[in-house]
Amino acid sequence: MAAAVSSVVRRVEELGDLAQAHIQQLSEAADHFLIRASAALEKLKLLCGEEKECSNPSNLLELYTQAILDMTYFEENKLVDEDFPEDSSSQKVKELISFLSEPEILVKENNMHPKHCNLLGDELLECLSWRRGALLYMYCHSLTKRREWLLRKSSLLKKYLLDGISYLLQMLNYRCPIQLNEGVSFQDLDTAKLLSAGIFSDIHLLAMMYSGEMCYWGSKYCADQQPENHEVDTSVSGAGCTTYKEPLDFREVGEKILKKYVSVCEGPLKEQEWNTTNAKQILNFFHHRCN
Repeated sequence: MAAAVSSVVRRVEELGDLAQAHIQQLSEAADHFLIRASAALEKLKLLCGEEKECSNPSNLLELYTQAILDMTYFEENKLVDEDFPEDSSSQKVKELISFLSEPEILVKENNMHPKHCNLLGDELLECLSWRRGALLYMYCHSLTKRREWLLRKSSLLKKYLLDGISYLLQMLNYRCPIQLNEGVSFQDLDTAKLLSAGIFSDIHLLAMMYSGEMCYWGSKYCADQQPENHEVDTSVSGAGCTTYKEPLDFREVGEKILKKYVSVCEGPLKEQEWNTTNAKQILNFFHHRCN
């Protein structure tokens, strides 16, 4: 057990050093998010320097993850502000996805499945999946506006879409819906309905809309390509409703998730005035495409 702890601590320390070096290479190192990330990594370095057998790997990994979330948030915003420059965005997106994947990879490397361990809590795991999925959503949104690029590289768009949808559905499925029964009491019935549907925040709703829209892009721009076998973990029935056949069917997945999105927005969240216009237009597109 002590050896396993030391291994995790050493790896977190290595990853922290790499992230700190990356921050130092950025010309905008005075940015608020980068300053906060750098401070967290300095603290991480100090903690890792203590007796490794006595270190708490969960605390260290959480500190590292928060730093990565801040560092990549700054770079994501820069990409969005620049509308994802065509000459450099592909490599930068790949780099950011890699950084955001490291905490989860470390958990898996130590034989601890993310859904069944306490090394990282559900909220951080959700956040890591959300950030990867949302980044690919924004990147794909930019790519769908480039006609010449689409004609040449629609297969690459499909890969980005499949990866992005997988991350978003993974985010939606980390936590199980709250089962409503006599032993669980709620003062607000609408809140109870949301929790029973596996929707725990506004981000869960956005993830549903984003994944549905990405399915629409896949169906519209990648329909002529051969289907691919793209695995998505469907072992937990959360808000994602990911009970579909392989290979991933853009229309089938998109319809399921957007129908649920509309149902929730016009049901428990009716007073919040969430916009369902785009979701309904996409559902209409799927309906006509099916017929």
